[in-house]
Amino acid sequence: MGHAAIVAALRATAGRLDVPAVALTFDPHPASILRPEVAPVPLTTPARRAELLAALGVDAVLVQPADARLMSLPAESFYTDVLRGRLRAAALVEGADFRFGAGRRGDVTLLRAWCAADGLSFDVVAPVLDGGEPVSSSRIRSLIAAGDVEAANRLLTAPLRLRGTVVRGKQRGAGLGFPTANLGSIATLVPGQGVYAARAAVADADGERTTHVAALHIGPNVSFGETAVAVEVHLVGFSGDLYGRSLDVDFLGRLRDTRRFDSIDELKAQLAADVAAAVAIADRPSPLTASIPHR
Repeated sequence: MGHAAIVAALRATAGRLDVPAVALTFDPHPASILRPEVAPVPLTTPARRAELLAALGVDAVLVQPADARLMSLPAESFYTDVLRGRLRAAALVEGADFRFGAGRRGDVTLLRAWCAADGLSFDVVAPVLDGGEPVSSSRIRSLIAAGDVEAANRLLTAPLRLRGTVVRGKQRGAGLGFPTANLGSIATLVPGQGVYAARAAVADADGERTTHVAALHIGPNVSFGETAVAVEVHLVGFSGDLYGRSLDVDFLGRLRDTRRFDSIDELKAQLAADVAAAVAIADRPSPLTASIPHR
């Protein structure tokens, strides 16, 4: 929601000046170059980020590759060479905590002075507050890691999404009557262990997407003595082969903790209850846009 506020201000400025509204992002996260041991796991991929920014109304998204050379560029050089030189910026809009340049020495105070000297419009957007606290990526990451996807979604403009490739698992779900797609190659932050309600979209060979309510399990299959964490998605009403295909999963809510079941019958009864609960949550109206439609 903080980025959405910045985009709203950006669009207003671009409209007043009759120029395109352009979002500049970095990939990978600069911290992965400067402090890789503490770099945050991404919340989105560059492609998803561009999709979400486009939904907010920007005219273009520029993805600047982040590398050691860029990170060593002094703040003034970033302003003069990149923003003014290469991009020919007519105006800038930033959040109050924006830092840039080598050693993070650049801030909005410096930007304001440089823009004033060059006759550029410069706007600083105040933090968006929720419950009296600023909305931030670190706050959202904490909620996701704790499994509170509903609270995280309230701070987002679209439901939290995982994209992964379906890989072969133990195939126990099919024998229980609840076949699952095991997701691998996930590049973004995975919620904490638990069972979740979701919507999943899968594209066929022609690119046509079908969507399904989903019940999703994250964690080890402790009832079968496993310790490895897996991401398993049961698509309600789906039948077919998904191996090797990409799957988008939008989280809607958390259903319960993972736990061990003493019998197969007890496990199957709980899975049926999970599916029913996921369907009920998916049928609720959602205030979020840019999510997978429920069809």
